[in-house]
Amino acid sequence: MKKTIALWAALTAAALLVTGCAAEDPAAPAPGKQTADDGAPAGDQASRAPTHPDGAAATAAAYRRYGLKPLAAPPAPPAVKPVTRAPGEPVPVISDVPTTEKIVFITIDDGAEKDPEFVTMMRDLKVPVTMFLTDSAIRADYGYFAPLVAQGHGLANHTLTHPDLRTLSQDAQRREICGQQARLKDRYGKAPRLFRPPYGNWNEATRAAAGECGVDAIVLWRESMQIKNMQYQRGDRKLHPGDIVLAHFRGPSELKGRTMTEMTATMLRRIQEQGFTVARLEDYV
Repeated sequence: MKKTIALWAALTAAALLVTGCAAEDPAAPAPGKQTADDGAPAGDQASRAPTHPDGAAATAAAYRRYGLKPLAAPPAPPAVKPVTRAPGEPVPVISDVPTTEKIVFITIDDGAEKDPEFVTMMRDLKVPVTMFLTDSAIRADYGYFAPLVAQGHGLANHTLTHPDLRTLSQDAQRREICGQQARLKDRYGKAPRLFRPPYGNWNEATRAAAGECGVDAIVLWRESMQIKNMQYQRGDRKLHPGDIVLAHFRGPSELKGRTMTEMTATMLRRIQEQGFTVARLEDYV
């Protein structure tokens, strides 16, 4: 009798295996649900799974295209911005940002040159810049700057027509500044917080007008990028932590045959040679 029962059990188990109706293992995944090697559901492993393509390798390859090595990552932004405008106080005027970190800030003025390769370069290198745009320089192609804004680069005010503001009344200065605030907001969806006076020329009427237009800071500079080298304001001819660097949207006709991307690559090389990296100005001001 015992032999008969054992034989029947063995035959039943074999039949279940053939039909796929084996008893469910409580530790096994549900049908269609994969698991990782440690037994956790694959969906729960997403944050630990490697991403492809390799972002660091892609960035390094992009830098190589411009003859550069990747810049060091900037430090985390400060919890409290070192430059702020207190309620009721005049708009601060800055040429650098108080910091001990080896960072500088790139600002690019006007908007006359509209090199498509520069948009690609900024997308691939992921170096933050702040664009101080003049309406008379950009109105022929507002759309060129839209992808740069979408990439997260700063949008800032450089007046409607690029006048020497010191030659204008406060009302005329207000029209130049507020007019460009409204124009940029209309075109790109946000009003700038930062303003740069053309040629770096300003007076107290400029500060008052800028404040009335909602500007948080007037931004000047410490270094300006020329065709192949930087022009320094200080006698030691060196970058300092927190310096603001000026460049322009310029092309071969103004750069003696060099392109804007070549000028930008040279600027990044000069920054890197001195042991600095680039941070986002809006994170500090």
